[in-house]
Amino acid sequence: MRAFLDGILRRMITVGRLTVVWPDGSHTEYAGGDGPGATMRLRDERTIRRLVSNPSLATGEAYMSGSLSVEDGSIYDLLDVMLLNLESNPASHPLLRLREILAAIVRRVVQYNPARRSRRNVAHHYDLNGRLYSLFLDRDRQYSCAYFPRGDETLEEAQAAKKRHIAAKLCLDRPGLRILDIGCGWGGMALTLARDFGAQVTGITLSQEQLAEARARAAAEGLEDRVQFELQDYRSVEGTFDRIVSVGMFEHVGIGHYRAFFETVARCLKPDGVALIHAIGRSDGPGSTNAWLRKYIFPGGYSPALSEVLPGVERSGLMATDIEILRLHYAETLRHWRRRFSANGDAIAALYDEAFCRMFEFYLAASEITFRRRGHMVWQLQLTHGHGVVPLTRDYIASVEAGETVGPVVEAASPLRR
Repeated sequence: MRAFLDGILRRMITVGRLTVVWPDGSHTEYAGGDGPGATMRLRDERTIRRLVSNPSLATGEAYMSGSLSVEDGSIYDLLDVMLLNLESNPASHPLLRLREILAAIVRRVVQYNPARRSRRNVAHHYDLNGRLYSLFLDRDRQYSCAYFPRGDETLEEAQAAKKRHIAAKLCLDRPGLRILDIGCGWGGMALTLARDFGAQVTGITLSQEQLAEARARAAAEGLEDRVQFELQDYRSVEGTFDRIVSVGMFEHVGIGHYRAFFETVARCLKPDGVALIHAIGRSDGPGSTNAWLRKYIFPGGYSPALSEVLPGVERSGLMATDIEILRLHYAETLRHWRRRFSANGDAIAALYDEAFCRMFEFYLAASEITFRRRGHMVWQLQLTHGHGVVPLTRDYIASVEAGETVGPVVEAASPLRR
């Protein structure tokens, strides 16, 4: 199998440098034009066989077990070389391409997420030891893409800017608005909307750990009269709301459930209401979730192209009134998370074993590179039931972020709608 892997790498590496140390101690260097470089050691023949037959799954598993290690650089550097070259030479690994085609065929099956399975999938990742997330996230535990208006913000500043940006798009023009937060995480967005904007917020999650932490935070801040958190699936929500927000949850819905998601938003959103959905997407069209990521990090998860999302919006009767694409913001967010994870490696190792630490290190590095090299981005989709609910131009977003007063929105009977 060494000859097969050698042939694949010779075809694949046309940018940068990859040095492989084989199980017998011999070295082979694969070099192309200017670019990143790394050295990878393979410790046994089984790892070589699996890198040939199923590289999407085997690379991460081999790094977790230690049968693949990086000797010159880090796992980030190794993945940067490999993904950069796969992007340039997608046909260099024929079995990888075949597995991607098969994954696309069965993706509706693996993304089938009824309520019970959704709860199990969420528990897999979000019901881990709560201290783990406190060791690499910001103080508010925002586990989604931050917003870097200048580019040099700290993680705390960028996450606060993200919340302001979303709040501006929700058009919070008066206190007392009833808001539904779908996938509320540890409660940071809901608490901000209640504390800073005077809203009455209902946050829902499927994670027991997140629910307990969010409720404890609400009690500690004295906001229990304005925020309530529930363990609830989005499909079972009753009542109507002035505003609906969902940040980083849509990736867990599954492509076969998009219509149900947007029909829920339409049913729960008042006629003059505003909804804002923030999620990871892909700019290069529909695809499938990486096999390793699906198995170890986000079972049932998928980051969709907008061409897969908007039909569900249209069928629900909702109207897209604003779409914004955040390009490298998540890459920068992940860079901060990855560095904090590394800096707190000893504390994290006290919580979990070495294989888990390597798994999470691989996840953060691969995710960052995916946003830098492979067309992933974040989209924010503002939805309403009608034209006249939000201002006619986007100027109000910057005005709200700057703390300025926003003028009245266009009335439903405005001549502009005739």
